[in-house]
Amino acid sequence: MISTVLVANRGEIACRIVRTCGELGIRTVAVHSDADRNALHARVADASVRLPGAAPADTYLRGDLVVKAALAAGADAVHPGYGFLSENAGFARAVQDAGLVWIGPPPEAIEAMASKTRAKELMGIAPLREVTEADLPVLVKAAAGGGGRGMRVVRRLADLDAELAAARAEAASAFGDGEVFVEPYVEGGRHVEVQVLADTHGTVWALGTRDCSLQRRHQKVIEESPAPGLTAELTGELHALAVRAARAVGYTGAGTVEFLVAGGRAHFLEMNTRLQVEHPVTEAVFGLDLVAEQIRVAEGHRLDGDPPSARGHAVEARLYAEDPAHDWAPQTGRLHRLAVPGAVRLDTGFTDGDDIGVHYDPMIAKVVAHAPTRAEAVRRLASALERAAIHGPVTNRDLLVRSLRHPEFAEGRMDTGFYDRHLPALTEPAPDPYAPLVAALADAHGRSRFGGWRNLPSQPQVKRYALAGEEHEARYRHTRDGLAADGAGGVGRAGGAGGADGAGGVQVVHADPGLVVLDVDGVRRRFEVARYGDRVWVDGTALTALPRFPDPTAQLAPGSLLAPMPGTVVRVADGLAAGASVQAGEPLLWLEAMKMQHRISAPVTGTLSALHAAEGQQVEVGALLAVVDPDRPPAADTPST
Repeated sequence: MISTVLVANRGEIACRIVRTCGELGIRTVAVHSDADRNALHARVADASVRLPGAAPADTYLRGDLVVKAALAAGADAVHPGYGFLSENAGFARAVQDAGLVWIGPPPEAIEAMASKTRAKELMGIAPLREVTEADLPVLVKAAAGGGGRGMRVVRRLADLDAELAAARAEAASAFGDGEVFVEPYVEGGRHVEVQVLADTHGTVWALGTRDCSLQRRHQKVIEESPAPGLTAELTGELHALAVRAARAVGYTGAGTVEFLVAGGRAHFLEMNTRLQVEHPVTEAVFGLDLVAEQIRVAEGHRLDGDPPSARGHAVEARLYAEDPAHDWAPQTGRLHRLAVPGAVRLDTGFTDGDDIGVHYDPMIAKVVAHAPTRAEAVRRLASALERAAIHGPVTNRDLLVRSLRHPEFAEGRMDTGFYDRHLPALTEPAPDPYAPLVAALADAHGRSRFGGWRNLPSQPQVKRYALAGEEHEARYRHTRDGLAADGAGGVGRAGGAGGADGAGGVQVVHADPGLVVLDVDGVRRRFEVARYGDRVWVDGTALTALPRFPDPTAQLAPGSLLAPMPGTVVRVADGLAAGASVQAGEPLLWLEAMKMQHRISAPVTGTLSALHAAEGQQVEVGALLAVVDPDRPPAADTPST
């Protein structure tokens, strides 16, 4: 029997494994980088061991250090979680060679399936060796690992070499293996997968289907089980193919076989020889704890009888610290509060007050809803996310809510191109937030009781806030009854006609610190308000209080390129130097943050007048990277007189 498990991972999956081990009476050991020394997974485990450094290559990808940590802490088993070393056969062998139990498939099965190229060959599918115009579009894909890293869609042959280089670099950084391959890209398909669970006695279970079609950068965003709209015949085919793949390599433990479904046909993609991020939806539908089952299999227990029956429908949303409206840019900073209401499951690696750093994946949490029907599960999840208190960096919460309520998703008609088609509409700014602005003002008044009323009419005061990159202002007066929005001139975009959005219909009914009641066009509404320095959250609306008088020196030259997130400059375009001519959209720099590479392109056609970034340089968000002076149009000929 296993007594102590070292969890060779971090974040929410490490916390999730620790939780199950605790329920089974198994002690746990965490490993943590210097950047994670105060992380939740290191705090909830029974013991923890430091991995010196911060970058994944120096810490969580160092199998030798992880094995050494397990032995030093007295662990007798290792669980790899997902990502990092979870699909590394060499690491699995090192664990076993050290006399430890490996909670995962045999190293031989990992070798056969963890390389996507070898897996396809095993299933009778050959990758593209040479790409021609006739093959386009194609998908460049990392041979090891997953999670959307090292993947690029190529639609022009001229872009292939650059995308291959970027994919290799990203894959090497994330998985320690820069091998990539090229395959045809099937557009308009659905990403459907089958969860398998196998013991060491020859039993293989197929535990239903999952649909993971809503993806950004080939990384899943919303997943559900079962996959909607599949015929019984196609479902049976998917199950049979998944079991066949598992048996072909002598698989044991939990794994996932992934397919692209298009035109009623299933196209094999890969087998992930590990637990998947989205495993909670399968657990909810089948009433299983897959981590507990992994441990039981590693201890040699049998899977008894047939798989349990599926019940209901489950949907999971991944909450990321990122800005979907600005090329999914990762966000960092203090997570002041995270609270999700309702009957949902919350898997997270953060608690209130934790910092979201630059070194690792930007996922904050997974939120899972289970209900008797798909429609009920979707409604429950959307409502919980909408009402959640998420006070910290910008997240994709609004995108998730809008996605869940989109007619295409609600009707089960989505495919992997969902965000390509709908992202602009899903990220449109909300209408002018006159009610949240008034609530923020009323809360501030309730906290400070500033001003006082006068017998003589007072001039309206103005308070400015920033919301989603736009400046808004609220006008208000102090009266003997308290704070009042200034009639039709109450709220508007700064610089515009105040009150055009109908702020005159907002009246303050009650204001206490943290809770404001407004009458909005005859309907009373409650607003919870939280403040952290100059940041204000009114329910789900994040505002930044602006100074009364803007800093006149805080001006940037036109064409300035700023770092959209903190990270490392991993590449500068060949030959780029001050004085070079550049075209609008031309890639200039590549910035790596949170295990993803982000391309920084010229905003306009012109001349590079300054280059402040260098390869290997660490930059903070907002750092000036380069300046492009736009070309001036030729002067029009002066007509003769």
